[in-house]
Amino acid sequence: MAALGWLTPRRRSATARSVLAGEAAAEAARKSALPADESALTEDTAAPTVAEETAEPAFPVAGDDRAAAFFDLDNTVMQGAALFHFGRGLYKRKFFQRRELTRFAWQQAWFRLAGVEDPEHMQDARDSALSIVKGHRVAELMSIGEEIYDEYMADRIWPGTRALAQAHLDAGQKVWLVTAAPVETATIIARRLGLTGALGTVAESVDGVYTGRLVGEPLHGPAKAEAVRALAVAEGLDLERCAAYSDSHNDIPMLSLVGHPYAINPDAKLRKHARALDWRLRDYRTGRKAAKVGIPAAAGVGALAGGTAAAVALHRRRR
Repeated sequence: MAALGWLTPRRRSATARSVLAGEAAAEAARKSALPADESALTEDTAAPTVAEETAEPAFPVAGDDRAAAFFDLDNTVMQGAALFHFGRGLYKRKFFQRRELTRFAWQQAWFRLAGVEDPEHMQDARDSALSIVKGHRVAELMSIGEEIYDEYMADRIWPGTRALAQAHLDAGQKVWLVTAAPVETATIIARRLGLTGALGTVAESVDGVYTGRLVGEPLHGPAKAEAVRALAVAEGLDLERCAAYSDSHNDIPMLSLVGHPYAINPDAKLRKHARALDWRLRDYRTGRKAAKVGIPAAAGVGALAGGTAAAVALHRRRR
């Protein structure tokens, strides 16, 4: 996929591969976006209201077509990692062996218990996913992805974050997911939630078949900011009037781009940063509920692979 030529001047911290990944994600997102009149919740259950949560009743501003909202996916919109849930579904369909599921189980357990995105674990998960899909058709994985959403993801959407997204849609604004997950998976999730579209990691394909390589690099950290910047230029958005939502300090570059940054279920570093800059915070993980959401999800998958304890033991042996 060729790089787009209309990217605005970028921060020096962004690498060339981050820029390429961001441009590729923006181009893929625009191609797959829902028409404006179809961007509404499509699930059977209605999203809860945010009237009681939103302290600023004038935001989002209704009818502001130069504003949009950008939502991180993992642990912001959805509990856990989308790539892990996708891996569970592929394992069920015998795309790979038990030892690889054990690796996925450990990565998910780490993600949920640590509450942060660990670059080493994320890279390992992405490498595993690329090797698994290599040689498969894009259309095949899209079809399977629809099934996997119903099986493993639909019940893990945070109602509070979903309500925030709906508030932007109700105001007539576009709402995009921005995630390191594969763009195909992210697009399915966005469509099922009635969002406009998704910016995600773009895997290279030739004649509709995955090659096992990425376009640029995973859409993570600075690459997310590049994707949002590129999409804003293409869509004619004013980033000062836009909002962004994330749980991770890795997304501070993206959050810093917009005029309305929100820390959702923030990790310790993002919480500290948000408080220092007086950013808005929302945390839907309260008391026992947070523990119930986090640990059993990973433990249940560990049982499929011989138990989370086995996954932890495997990790220790590697060290």
